[in-house]
Amino acid sequence: MRPPLFPVAIAVFILSSTAIAQTQHPRISMQTARAHALAAVPNGRIRSAELETEHGQLIYSFDIQVPRRSGIEEVQISAVTGRLVSRTHESPAAERRERRAESREHNPR
Repeated sequence: MRPPLFPVAIAVFILSSTAIAQTQHPRISMQTARAHALAAVPNGRIRSAELETEHGQLIYSFDIQVPRRSGIEEVQISAVTGRLVSRTHESPAAERRERRAESREHNPR
């Protein structure tokens, strides 16, 4: 008896979409993406920036501090189209949790 094809098809799709995401290259520069991010958050100052693949999409991710506001605004700009992908506010507690999770991800025990 042969195994069902559905799980195999899902595995092939996931592997192929991961490969596609890994072969993408940014079409816009970090400098252009920074300008788009700062336009989305007036009066903000960029605390950190990185190029990453998230949900199969190549993005520039910016943590932006806004004066007199706690937490940060996380702004994601498509590295391919230059469009705003998302903008979310992270409280100081959420920011600490994210830093701990990233630390564990980069430094597994």
